[in-house]
Amino acid sequence: MPVIERVISACRDCLAEYESDEPVCTNCGSERVVRHPELGRLTVAHIDCDAFYATIEKRDDPSLRDKPVLVGGERRGVVSTACYIARKFGPRSAMPMFKALQLCPHAVVIKPNMAKYKEVSRQVHKVFDTATPLIEALSLDEAFLDLSGTGKLFNRSAAATLANIAREIERDIRITVSIGLSYNKFLAKLASDLDKPRGFAVIGRSDAVSVLHDLPLTRLLGVGPALADRLKVAGFFKVGDVQRRSHEEMAILFGETGNYIARLAQGIDERHVNVDREAKSVSAETTFNEDIRDPAKLRRILWTLCERVADRLKTKNIAGRTVTLKLKTTRFKTVTRNHRLGAPTQLAETIFREAETMLLKEATGPLFRLIGVGVDQLSDPAGADPQDLFSVMGGKTATRTAEVERAMDTVRAKFGRAAIRKGRSDL
Repeated sequence: MPVIERVISACRDCLAEYESDEPVCTNCGSERVVRHPELGRLTVAHIDCDAFYATIEKRDDPSLRDKPVLVGGERRGVVSTACYIARKFGPRSAMPMFKALQLCPHAVVIKPNMAKYKEVSRQVHKVFDTATPLIEALSLDEAFLDLSGTGKLFNRSAAATLANIAREIERDIRITVSIGLSYNKFLAKLASDLDKPRGFAVIGRSDAVSVLHDLPLTRLLGVGPALADRLKVAGFFKVGDVQRRSHEEMAILFGETGNYIARLAQGIDERHVNVDREAKSVSAETTFNEDIRDPAKLRRILWTLCERVADRLKTKNIAGRTVTLKLKTTRFKTVTRNHRLGAPTQLAETIFREAETMLLKEATGPLFRLIGVGVDQLSDPAGADPQDLFSVMGGKTATRTAEVERAMDTVRAKFGRAAIRKGRSDL
């Protein structure tokens, strides 16, 4: 006879753990119980703060509690976060704000306060740190956690520890999170989307294939609309269609990509929680309230963005070697141009000179609604901005340029950013 595995339950309110499939906690009567036969063996989690920016704004202004809230740029910007009330009307993250307001004209629009959100993120990650050192931060509002080995430390399962994390965040920081628990990162992240907001979903080895079966192919990690269209042409519409084919068949049809998709469809993901995960780029961008064609205005804004990127590089103690310019036209066409430097840089002046050259080649008529600049190929700053007396930038040697910028940084650190600026800021 087949072995029937007992259901393990953990109460999200009192943290009691017991063998039962009762829908309520046998200890405190709470209905917030998470149950799964493998609950005591799963240790990889994905935690996602619910509607992060909007939830913080509602926390700080109780009058917004029952109102639809959109955090983002004004009419010409995009939605950074839509609260769950607003989402009922259609607005979503990354949607142009004017479209979101067409769907939900009574929404309250709030300009992002990144300094506040970063501080709340720091507080949330401090709670994570009390549970495990194995944390892979993905953004301000989400992270993977590996709770392997924490059972003996806390004398409770990873599930109960995660429930305690959620309880502490809600009590002390006054925001909510949704949790996904599984045996790998792909399924943990998938699970965290299944029960939002304030949710806790579990996917084990025994039910991974069935959970995935009816999902659209775009729910597989790395399968975007273009790849999904290629798969549809070949007769694959849902994950279950892939599950019916062998890895070898998928590899014949789509090469290594096919093998990768076949493994994900079976719930196979061998990536580990990467504690040393680093940012791949540092960037800044802004959406204009009114379209801009004038190159002089664009250069002035570009300089401000370059200073912001340079500040972040210096704060993170990293340098970048490739400069990328991003422009978006009024028809939402995105133009990106990049240039690889001879050596990594942390300097706003260097970033600006390269980005400016690319900008002047593109700013020849079209109206633009957005401009951004960034650097990638990040590295240690030890070899950044080498002193080269034969290198001239704008009539000054590279050495002199670096000295001036470092001196400005020192003054600003002591007296504030407004204490000193370059004449370019007034172009």
